[in-house]
Amino acid sequence: MSTPKPGGPPKDKAEYSSNWKKLLSTIGPTTQKRKSEDLQKDHKHKRLKEGTVSDKEVKHLGSTDKDRKQKETGNRSGTDREVKTGKVQTGNGVKSSRKEALVLDSALTHPTKALAMDCEMVGVGKDGVESVLARVSLVNQHGHCVYDKFVRPREKVTDFRTHVSGVRASDLWKAEEFLVVQREVSDLLKGRVLVGHALHNDLKVLFLDHPNKNIRDSSRYKLFRQLSGSGRPSLKKLSAKILGVEVQQGEHNSVQDAQAAMGLYMMYRKRWETDLYNSGMKKTTSSKKKKKKTENSKKVHFESGT
Repeated sequence: MSTPKPGGPPKDKAEYSSNWKKLLSTIGPTTQKRKSEDLQKDHKHKRLKEGTVSDKEVKHLGSTDKDRKQKETGNRSGTDREVKTGKVQTGNGVKSSRKEALVLDSALTHPTKALAMDCEMVGVGKDGVESVLARVSLVNQHGHCVYDKFVRPREKVTDFRTHVSGVRASDLWKAEEFLVVQREVSDLLKGRVLVGHALHNDLKVLFLDHPNKNIRDSSRYKLFRQLSGSGRPSLKKLSAKILGVEVQQGEHNSVQDAQAAMGLYMMYRKRWETDLYNSGMKKTTSSKKKKKKTENSKKVHFESGT
């Protein structure tokens, strides 16, 4: 039997002591491999100083297996990431998914200072010409849905308009009563800024009103009319042109439409609010001038005795 040298393990593994075997099992092969790699790297650095190392070896000096693996798979990672997030080519040439563009990655899912609303209607009466509420959705400033309910019509539906509304008879079987929805929506909107597109139609079927100063209607905002080149721009056109997101491809979805309206508002919120403030200041100044002119006119008449 060979005698082990002091400070080192025996060459024959069969002669390892139980403590040494336990230590080896704790260290594991990874540590031994890393030690071997470090020795090789030191040897390469030594050769580099001597000028005997190749250009290929120089590139790998200072890099780890992990670095090299990332470099090798780097070209694929971008494509894989796009597939996983479901990105699509949008109208403005920018790749983004509908959810990414319309919903912010935020934990704030509760009602915010501004809420966007959209409703879906079905037809009642002869030929289904008259519109009644069938679904109402509200989203917060981050695009998260805070309210979404189907509504049971109080009249017989003669046209579900499914190709546009996306509403089917089965959606209304267990739908909420109109008065309940009306009260809940009214409570949510109270004291908040209401965002939407052609909101007069939505408020009409809900039999609700809202203060004009707290309404932000994307169909009526002057800047959006200019950008779209239309006096009555559609939400579909505004979303594609400004947000780069296609909506209303086939059946409409009130949640998605509300998200698109909120996206438009949030993108131009500062300018929109500034425009409203300036417009309000002009009206106030004009009103004060008119009032002052009337008072001066009365004063002149009084002094002249007429």
